[in-house]
Amino acid sequence: MEINHLLKAGFGRRGFLSGSSLLLTGALLGAAEESKAGTSPLSAPPEPVPQEKDALLADLVTANHILQDQGVVDGYGHVSVRNPTNPNHFYISRWLAPDLVTVSDIVELDYDCVPANGDTRKLYSERWIHAEIYRVRPDVKSIVHTHAPTVVVMGTINEPLLPVYHMGGFIGTGLPTFDIRKSFGMTNMLINDAAKGKALAQSLGDHPGALMRGHGGITVGNSIMHSVGRSVYLKINAEMHLQAGGRKIETLAPEEAKLAEAGNQEFPKDWDLWARKVKKS
Repeated sequence: MEINHLLKAGFGRRGFLSGSSLLLTGALLGAAEESKAGTSPLSAPPEPVPQEKDALLADLVTANHILQDQGVVDGYGHVSVRNPTNPNHFYISRWLAPDLVTVSDIVELDYDCVPANGDTRKLYSERWIHAEIYRVRPDVKSIVHTHAPTVVVMGTINEPLLPVYHMGGFIGTGLPTFDIRKSFGMTNMLINDAAKGKALAQSLGDHPGALMRGHGGITVGNSIMHSVGRSVYLKINAEMHLQAGGRKIETLAPEEAKLAEAGNQEFPKDWDLWARKVKKS
């Protein structure tokens, strides 16, 4: 699903009047009309921002439902998307189980996690995961925080998670593991303030995801579809690793992983399949 297709409808080419007198008359009339409207004859029509926003928020709601359906989240975990018209803001649900999210539950936050419109509803305590990653990663347009059990396990067994098959190619040469205890001592394991969010973002670096010891993990992407697809295949790749039961795994070589990742941008077939499933139920 491409949001930009909403911008392509309704703009045809302008024809030309034939005959010198008609051209002159048309030019004079056109100039008068442009003067009234205050626009240039070459100005593009304004972008239908409300339509674009509606489509983006609808995708964000669908993403929440897909993540629950695919076992990436349970009653906890969350997904966000950067505001394309204000990159210093992002959209995320209020404090709610992902499968229950509707468009009316979406809030817009700045990097200090303050609602843009004064919304006073309860927010996720771990919204700082999203704010601090967006702050230092301008390339990131969407973030998923997963609680998938197999991802949790992989963050605890001190074994590198490597791509077992081509759909996990984005894992590359491995993902970092964030251990909150090393930086903050004894905590409740939650990324519930800016300092912890910054530490997690630093651990993530320029990777496509990270594991979080005793907690879960994160994936980032250049769209909602991208981050969601990565989160699903992070879970599946972890399952395959653990199913090997300690046996030696012949994982993808770095170059194989790179080539496989190049062919799996945004997971469009998966998104359509997953979205159709959750919209039926």
